[in-house]
Amino acid sequence: MAVTSQEAIQQLAALMEQVDEPLKVTFKNMHQGYPTATLLRFLKAREWTVSKAHKMLIDCLNWRIQNHIDGILCKPIIPADLYRGIRDSQLVGLSGYTKEGLPVFALGVGLSTFDKASVNYYVQSHIQINEYRDRVILPAATKMYGRHIGKCVKVLDMTGLRLSSLSHLKILTMISTIDDLNYPEKTQTYYVVNAPYVFTACWKVVKPLLQERTRKKVQVLHGCGRDELLKIMDYASLPHFCRSKRNGSSAGVSSAGTGDCYSLDHPFHQQLYGYIKNNAPSRGHALLPKQGSSHVDVPRGDTEGTKMAETRQSKHHSIGDDSKLASSFSVLRVDVV
Repeated sequence: MAVTSQEAIQQLAALMEQVDEPLKVTFKNMHQGYPTATLLRFLKAREWTVSKAHKMLIDCLNWRIQNHIDGILCKPIIPADLYRGIRDSQLVGLSGYTKEGLPVFALGVGLSTFDKASVNYYVQSHIQINEYRDRVILPAATKMYGRHIGKCVKVLDMTGLRLSSLSHLKILTMISTIDDLNYPEKTQTYYVVNAPYVFTACWKVVKPLLQERTRKKVQVLHGCGRDELLKIMDYASLPHFCRSKRNGSSAGVSSAGTGDCYSLDHPFHQQLYGYIKNNAPSRGHALLPKQGSSHVDVPRGDTEGTKMAETRQSKHHSIGDDSKLASSFSVLRVDVV
């Protein structure tokens, strides 16, 4: 007999009551007062199969404990010039909120170069943004709008996209694997804008690497997507690269200053970096991680996750030598300094 959604939630909740105390503690840090909504996310990610959702959630909690994720917002990336370099080469920002109160995150897929720091720092930065979103941004939005808000929308800017961008496939796969297995169902929709002609070829490579539930959330908009996005958000919340009428261009919009949500000078990044620095230990201790760095494992996941990783690796090698892609997907451990 099929299990209803409510029964599945109750069964998973009962299983979680039986876990050890350390898992309960990190689960509390993760759900931020909304345990049922969190259980629901993992059930959706595993198509309402309680046993699979339970395994996925336990694996996630163990990953958080083993990699000290609960304390990652106490580890600033220093010095500040290094962090600025990361922000200049890993383009991401918060531009505003939808009319329903969902945070709008912008990602500069085409112009991100990932060449100012080691992979370790980019993964650390990504996880810190995830955790800041879940522990600060979403709770604040929930309070502001008077109802639980547990998801965001993402606008993916393809300006500057080239076939050579596929050389970033390894790091993007690592980041997407972390999100798939540890932050499932946190994004309501992915809007693709400013897509050049070469996007079609790149999408053919990337699409098979995504979970089906993720592919269904992707919407490719015409040009900069301005008209479509204004249906769900006000003009002030549009990412700067969506404010131009020109197709595939953000011309006429400054690439610097607070109008650019990618910039370290944008209020979001200033508040994020300030939050992490204020939560860090004393300055003397803050410099210690370089001498004894911790690690973040990129999880292998369960059978479903393993098959996806194998598909990614196969597709990665099938692109050919000319793409100059990284030689292996075997790196599953990332230093967090």
